[in-house]
Amino acid sequence: MTALKSDILSVTSDLIPGREIAEPLGIVRGSTVRAKHIGSDIVASMRNIVGGEVKEYAALLAGAREQAFDRMIDHAWDLGADAVVAVRFETSTIQNAASEVLVYGTAVRLK
Repeated sequence: MTALKSDILSVTSDLIPGREIAEPLGIVRGSTVRAKHIGSDIVASMRNIVGGEVKEYAALLAGAREQAFDRMIDHAWDLGADAVVAVRFETSTIQNAASEVLVYGTAVRLK
């Protein structure tokens, strides 16, 4: 049976219930930097006046989180990991119109 990247477990806890960690492989991470689009920025500015969810920014950050997460899984795959434990997400502003999303955790091999 061939393992797939999608088989890599990821959890925010330090342990995986019912599984034993055989070996920690190190920290893995993935990140991306995304900038706002001028068209989305105009629509978002209008939403800011009337209130409500700013869907344009929510979609931008959702895509950034997915891309950063996929990059972390790629890093874990390269190390031969079965899982990533203690997964965390961070977001920071690079400049007024751009944000970085970082995902990190500890790659492990399971027994």
